[in-house]
Amino acid sequence: MYNLDESRRSLLDWKKRHEIIIGIARGILYLHQDSRLRVIHRDLKASNILLDEDMNPKISDFGTARIFSGNQDEANTLRIVGTYGYMSPEYALAGLFSVKSDVFSFGVILLEIISGKKNRISYNSDSPPNLIRQAWELWNDGKAFELIDPTIVDSCPSEEALRCIQVGLLCLEVNAGDRPTMSSVLFMLSNEATIPSPKQPLITPNSDSSTTETTPSSINEVTITALDGR
Repeated sequence: MYNLDESRRSLLDWKKRHEIIIGIARGILYLHQDSRLRVIHRDLKASNILLDEDMNPKISDFGTARIFSGNQDEANTLRIVGTYGYMSPEYALAGLFSVKSDVFSFGVILLEIISGKKNRISYNSDSPPNLIRQAWELWNDGKAFELIDPTIVDSCPSEEALRCIQVGLLCLEVNAGDRPTMSSVLFMLSNEATIPSPKQPLITPNSDSSTTETTPSSINEVTITALDGR
């Protein structure tokens, strides 16, 4: 299993990380649009993205996935399963999930891959901001390039990296309808198209990052782990 810790982050240069991001996006798009039935994963997270010997990403662990048929594009549940920090607000708070729930999770994973950071959560006001907050604040201040993992920053094309960060923040929009589809995500990541400006994401920190089963009264706890793969 690969882990973006200090000793292994150098194995994944910018080119490879960008390829991993694109590969994950294509995998999710297949689940949402190109497979015979639409699949909502519901627990997309770094540890469910496995890397083969060529560092190609594979989406794993479909134990919480839901299959949609026909024109169905969203559903409600009273039994919320998944990992806090990767859950969209509407799923964590109201049990509503759709393809846009997976888009939100992808946005979190994208920021993790680019930054090589864990999301460190604390109620102490003197502690560093969590990853989503940090990404938004740096973007809002015109300093988004500072989010990039220092081990790859010297060889990282600034325009391509900033485009990825912008797309990641768009995936984290509070309102599901404002998030792009995975087909739009893939297009924006692969082309020099004009990209909308993101709005501030919902940031509600909590220190529990474990996989959980709960009810829609839960809070969206923003806790993120580093990129893992096998």
